Amino acid sequence: MTIEVVFFDAGETLLHPHPSFPELFTRVANENGYPMEVERVHEVQQRLAPHLVELAEETGIDKPSLDPDDSLVFWSHLYRRLLAELGIEDEPLVGEMYATFSSSASYRLFDDALPALKELEGAGYRLGLISNFEQWLEEMLVELEVGHIFETSVISGIEGLEKPDPEIYRRALERADVAPGAAVHIGDSPKMDVEPARSVGMRTILLDRYDRYTDADGPRVGSLMEVATLLHRL
Repeated sequence: MTIEVVFFDAGETLLHPHPSFPELFTRVANENGYPMEVERVHEVQQRLAPHLVELAEETGIDKPSLDPDDSLVFWSHLYRRLLAELGIEDEPLVGEMYATFSSSASYRLFDDALPALKELEGAGYRLGLISNFEQWLEEMLVELEVGHIFETSVISGIEGLEKPDPEIYRRALERADVAPGAAVHIGDSPKMDVEPARSVGMRTILLDRYDRYTDADGPRVGSLMEVATLLHRL
């Protein structure tokens, strides 16, 4: 079956905190009187990353993008824990972190995102978005001058359901009026993108920018600029 629609994840697939999470986190801390090094923040971030599920359970919130109040509680808790690991207890700084990472001004497209989107659009593919993100993602995509590119956008904060719920993928397929086998989803997470998309019959491409999933099952790319060539082979 010919691929008609290419869906993308947003965070860490098309866009990212600028210049990076550790660098932005460090800058905010430094500006608020807490000198620290990017390398130290990165080390703490990596150490806590495998425990995000447990950290989420501490808040009692497992779907933070669905409600602004839940988003505030959830992300504030994570920033508070990161700061505590760095030896900092400062509730106003937690608020500064939340405000910073909830601002569209703090995000940029990856360098390969816009060229890849234009290449695919030029090749005749219809483009869509399926993302776990707060509702302000829609406005941010407009500010980043790519919102108009997506024919179909299914954003958890607007829809009221999050990945890996397969229903969010079914909803995207229904809105795009496309058969599952004629659609491909591209994202950076095996569990949040690849597995649930496959469960509804979609084809998938795992974006693995940092070679984290070298033993992944199925198509995998290290850059979005590899997608157009790969699609010809699917």
